[in-house]
Amino acid sequence: MGHANRTGEMMDESNHWYGHSRILGKYCGLPDESPKRIQGFLQHGWNYLHGFPPNDHWCSPGYPRFVWSDVLRRRGWSMGRRGHYLIGAPWIYLLHIEPDLGVVPDREGTIWYPFHGWEKYSVSGDHGRLADEIRDVETDPVTICLYWLEFANPDIRRAYESRGFRVICHGERGSRWDAKGRDFLRKQLLQLRRHRRVASNRLGSALFYGASVGCEVAVYGDPMQFEDERPEYGGTARRMRLWPELHGTAVDPGLAAETARQELGFDYQATPEELRRMFGWKRVRCGSPATGHGARS
Repeated sequence: MGHANRTGEMMDESNHWYGHSRILGKYCGLPDESPKRIQGFLQHGWNYLHGFPPNDHWCSPGYPRFVWSDVLRRRGWSMGRRGHYLIGAPWIYLLHIEPDLGVVPDREGTIWYPFHGWEKYSVSGDHGRLADEIRDVETDPVTICLYWLEFANPDIRRAYESRGFRVICHGERGSRWDAKGRDFLRKQLLQLRRHRRVASNRLGSALFYGASVGCEVAVYGDPMQFEDERPEYGGTARRMRLWPELHGTAVDPGLAAETARQELGFDYQATPEELRRMFGWKRVRCGSPATGHGARS
């Protein structure tokens, strides 16, 4: 990860994962040639700690932390972290600028997101056994969406393809300097809006994204584990304690949609002017001004 350098300029690669900085730049009316550097740390995925990894060296002291929801801001404060700005998830800005992307008259099937590892940590679990459980539960066609690391593993792909499932990948998460992840969230939105249902073996960003665009939600199956899962998160027991109503093969759709709204921070969508000011971006003239609810700090 990049952090503050000697000149005080800030650069963190995670700000650009999944096309986040490009989405926010487009919302602010900035040209799309290259994503802008954000002067601070942007939460890049749903998180039930304080929005960022537990280790304090992830975020350099003195730089803002841009978080999705108020509960994360309050939890961060309780752990001695300061400088939080509530802006909501980049996903809500994508929905603002792409209100009709992927909308179809009839949705069908389930898109299923197995819990995944990342470049430094893999997860342990039996994909074949999980695939059997999915086949036993789901009655409509199933699309399995794997993270790029698991998608690159032919044995993992085969575990799902051999059960008759369609297997896809939204792509790599990318960086500021390459185009690998620039359309990640757009691809995800396209898929979610064509499926009736979204499911996973753990609560995560994809489930809340799906619930926010009308998907039914389910959480079931072996939750799998990181090889060195950090104890600060509290594991499966804490997720079950905090969100028991979101676990099971069928979840109340109204409850899922409302929880997604809270966790993704729809009430904290900032205006383009507010984002430009918070991110340290030069004021530009927007081609099509957007409206928002304003930032909270």
